[in-house]
Amino acid sequence: MEYTRLGNSGLQVSRIILGCMSFGDPASGGHPWTLNYDQSRDIIHAALDAGITVFDTANVYSAGTSEEITGKVLREAGVRDQVIVATKVHGRMGPGPKESGLSRAAILEQAEASLQRLETDHIDLYQIHRLDPEVPPEEILEALNDLVRSGKVRYIGASSMQAWQFAQLQYTADLGGWTRFVSMQDQYNLLMREEEREMLPFCLDQGVGVIPWSPLARGVLAREWDTTTKRSSTDQFAQTLYTQDVVADKAVSDAVGSIAAQRSVTRAQVALAWLLSRPAVTAPIVGATRVDQLADAVGATDLKLDEEEISQLEAPYTPRYNTGF
Repeated sequence: MEYTRLGNSGLQVSRIILGCMSFGDPASGGHPWTLNYDQSRDIIHAALDAGITVFDTANVYSAGTSEEITGKVLREAGVRDQVIVATKVHGRMGPGPKESGLSRAAILEQAEASLQRLETDHIDLYQIHRLDPEVPPEEILEALNDLVRSGKVRYIGASSMQAWQFAQLQYTADLGGWTRFVSMQDQYNLLMREEEREMLPFCLDQGVGVIPWSPLARGVLAREWDTTTKRSSTDQFAQTLYTQDVVADKAVSDAVGSIAAQRSVTRAQVALAWLLSRPAVTAPIVGATRVDQLADAVGATDLKLDEEEISQLEAPYTPRYNTGF
């Protein structure tokens, strides 16, 4: 496994991050494709054995049971001090006024709830899952800063917003003397490259680490075109993401498959190797429901694409509206 710094921060992270959205109790109102405790434990232990040190979850994943499983497995493995636990706040956890959004009350309340579910006294990277337009930036940043100063949070990150909104948050932090965001978790893959226009150049300029979600386009880039899975047929959110130009998307998918065949590697490894070659990208967040999927992701760190292959992958792309906000 390769390791690098998260942007300009001093935090060392593995170049593959394990996404924990696939862990959770389906009966909790989560997804029918999530893994139970025993299945999740196998994936997490395989990730640890592979040298992965960052585990990314969120309070809303399977109504908190993803956090519970992730925290319990890491505690029982005795590795909590050797790994980085990242979670998120914003989505609705209940009907009350402190159970969604980014008000000071919600941020502080939900941080405490996440700490309990994760069975830890601190969150290494606490991320705002989406921006809350109803809350002033100053209120969001001061609340996050207070969590950092209290020791309950070590670093803060953001996810999925317009570049101008992220710039506003960073400069508001500077003006208030509050903690800056060290990471941006955005949707970035071969089928959605709109972040290259503004967000990624801004992150490079400001020393912000980029940890893309959906690096395999919800699995579309990891399998032959039009192939379906249990997740693809039941993930309603995924069904809204990659529909703007199916002709161009299929051409990209075909290019991934062609290079994979020529290199005798998997499609997932090609798509991830392309991401890992991008200057702004620190580490993609890869979800897995099988150990072999995790092995594919780790293997991508050793695959170096040449310029011709990168051009072949990028050429079919067409501009589109950004999605996932």
